[in-house]
Amino acid sequence: MQKKILLLGSGELGKEFVIAAQRLGQKVIAVDSYANAPAMQVAHGFEIINMLDGAALDAVVEKHKPDFIVPEIEAIRTERFYDYEKQGITVVPSAKAANFTMNRKAIRDLAAKELGLRTADYRYATSAAELKDAVAAVGIPCVVKPLMSSSGKGQSTIKSEADIEKAWQYAVEGSRGDVTEVIVEAFVNFNSEITLLTVTQNNNPTLFCPPIGHRQERGDYQESWQPAKVSDAAITEAQYMARKVTEALGGAGIFGVEFFLTDEGVYFSELSPRPHDTGMVTLAGTQNFNEFELHLRAILSLPIAEITLERTGASAVILASENGENPSYTGLEAIAALPKTDFRIFGKPTTRPYRRMGVALTYDTLQTETEAVTERAKAAAALVSVSSK
Repeated sequence: MQKKILLLGSGELGKEFVIAAQRLGQKVIAVDSYANAPAMQVAHGFEIINMLDGAALDAVVEKHKPDFIVPEIEAIRTERFYDYEKQGITVVPSAKAANFTMNRKAIRDLAAKELGLRTADYRYATSAAELKDAVAAVGIPCVVKPLMSSSGKGQSTIKSEADIEKAWQYAVEGSRGDVTEVIVEAFVNFNSEITLLTVTQNNNPTLFCPPIGHRQERGDYQESWQPAKVSDAAITEAQYMARKVTEALGGAGIFGVEFFLTDEGVYFSELSPRPHDTGMVTLAGTQNFNEFELHLRAILSLPIAEITLERTGASAVILASENGENPSYTGLEAIAALPKTDFRIFGKPTTRPYRRMGVALTYDTLQTETEAVTERAKAAAALVSVSSK
């Protein structure tokens, strides 16, 4: 039952998805805006286009006539997905899910206004002046994010009125796509953040992975660990919210649903309709299937009997520190020599400050404290340095 999959976005998450698809005999065409992107290196074929160009996107779809379109990034002309569905192509998880979640405005309004989920107080702004009014409404401190961005790009925290103009400029620079608008969120006094990987299936029940904890800097994850320590009450609330929002979006696949855990309860934060960067911890063998394998199986309507926690694990990012090309890595022998440790180098052809170039993975028995495994992952990642020409 080989299917043809058109992967839109070919970063490290896409690369692991292609590897999972290859193992089950599927055909993948990887698409991105630059040559030699990570997923292109392992796919059957590739295309280089600007995915915000609707005509170019249409041409690639017409050329390859895929069974499935699998988005991996935000910067795509997602409104075209509805037409592709009418042509009989399955958009993953669905055209509605991809369209809504590629824009923070649509998904936040769905969660807060239509579904009544608990979220931070928020406003939108399309200029620095509107941002000032929005900040006044939600209060300081607050968080500013572009409506379209990924991996924390353009995200900042406003701690005083003097930060407003700078936050606007940073958000505009970090925005993906052609939407110059931001969301301003009241700061939630949370105890921890979790990602609840939620797997929707075509003919079987929705499944949940054990919760993943994570720490962020500059709006981008630095370490993640599984399982996160979460009360039964909070897990029940988070699963209820995740099921409600994924059912509203429809389709089959994995969703990375992010929550804040507070003294008042669980707050819905964000949602990605695809494998999540914090979910790279599942590459440490924490589950019977990693997040990429789960995504693929759900897409192909292969029944997933259960998701089981196999061991405690953690991931820590390996970052570049400068702009350059043809990166090289030192410290791989040192990290390879560590027990219960693994790593991935993504194969990105260029570097820039704070660009994620790889990940260190550590694991141990289920009885092992996650803090110890996470500290090992951080220490392992610190052994690897990235240099470029």
